[in-house]
Amino acid sequence: MDSKTTIWQRMGIQDWFLTNENTSKSKNQQALTPDNVYNYVIAKFNDSIRELSFADRIVFYHEYIISFNPEDYQEFMNNKQGLFGLIVNETVKKFYELLKQYRLSGKTVMPSSSKWVFRLVSHPDYASGDIGFIGKLLPGGAKKEENLRVTFIPRQTGIAQTFDVSQELLKGFNYYSEGYYELPYIEDLEFNEQGLDGIGKKIFARFETILPEKQFAGKKVEYIMNDDEIIVSGEEESREDSNIFKIPTEWVNSPHLQIRYNKSDGKFYLASYGERTILNEKEVIKSDVNSPSWVELPVNSRILLNGIVGVNLFKS
Repeated sequence: MDSKTTIWQRMGIQDWFLTNENTSKSKNQQALTPDNVYNYVIAKFNDSIRELSFADRIVFYHEYIISFNPEDYQEFMNNKQGLFGLIVNETVKKFYELLKQYRLSGKTVMPSSSKWVFRLVSHPDYASGDIGFIGKLLPGGAKKEENLRVTFIPRQTGIAQTFDVSQELLKGFNYYSEGYYELPYIEDLEFNEQGLDGIGKKIFARFETILPEKQFAGKKVEYIMNDDEIIVSGEEESREDSNIFKIPTEWVNSPHLQIRYNKSDGKFYLASYGERTILNEKEVIKSDVNSPSWVELPVNSRILLNGIVGVNLFKS
């Protein structure tokens, strides 16, 4: 029986940079280092400026999906924990240095998004030492690109190869919550160390919600849970703390939910303070804010607030 073909074989480029029965591993193959990753992302940033800029306007990618071999990824996560966050920190600092040079030379430097997004991912078809890149102009935009431009560096040649691939081909990639980093874009291009306290922190979960209002049509509100306990509130919420997940709609009470991660058993728990909360098609009894009643919140749960707003919980 023939083995299942990989996405790279279907693209016709398997032999160029990935290992199969006809492609031998490099004897002098070297493990990826933090410096390799840092320089690689900076190079992709500069490439995006060259490819996207026009007239006197500087245009660049805001979302960076960096792909690794699963073992290389785990090496960073297990034995070099926190390094991805530090790499992102230094990378954005360098981005601002480069953009400031363009602005000083008279170029127009205007962002196409209000944030930087980094997703560190792995794919089983990548061999150790392989590294790939996907860049996006508008992270979180309502419109999905029909095709994405993907750049690979083959081990054998070290020369970058670029291809257009469809979204369908990318379903095999594994996205890790621990490898997700989001930073606000700073208009004055001055790197703010204090503003990046969340970089390198453990990410407990990711929440997604789709709002009923017309201005949010086709868009998702995403929240990354860095704290082990958070509050989910509606548009009347005035607090701006990092543990406040504010959903900008009148259909969510303020506060509506309290969600806690219990480190002892590795599970999430939920207490409801809103008018009505449905968890996985079962209603949650309303609690008093001063005496919360906790129920288990399974990973990949679906939460419905007041019969209108849906919230999904994800965790790798």
